[in-house]
Amino acid sequence: QVQLVESGGGLVQPGGSLRLSCDVSGFTLKDGYIGWFRQAPGKEREGVACIGASDGSTYIHDSMKGSVDISRAISRERDQYTSYLTILKVKAEDTADYYCATDPLVVSCLRGTWMGMNDWGQGTRVTVSI
Repeated sequence: QVQLVESGGGLVQPGGSLRLSCDVSGFTLKDGYIGWFRQAPGKEREGVACIGASDGSTYIHDSMKGSVDISRAISRERDQYTSYLTILKVKAEDTADYYCATDPLVVSCLRGTWMGMNDWGQGTRVTVSI
């Protein structure tokens, strides 16, 4: 059973950076991507970035380039996989719920479409405010 748990959200002041974590278990690391999406209040869910589950290749959607960084950490001994999304110089527009999800068939993440993603975490809320 695939499980994803996001953490790291909270209240942050503009200009600082924030690192979100996505702990993944039960996901085969052979193929596919782990993707980050976000949904701001009253807006559609949008793709942020993707990272290859096995090779660590990264893809950041055009609207997010320069604003975020994506990375990962793998502990095969402990069978743990964590994806990190760092929001650089947070702005008020970054206020949103952030989700990570799996794309084992590589059909959705790179397109930035959330509907084809497979398993989802519960999300972590980021609020940017003075």
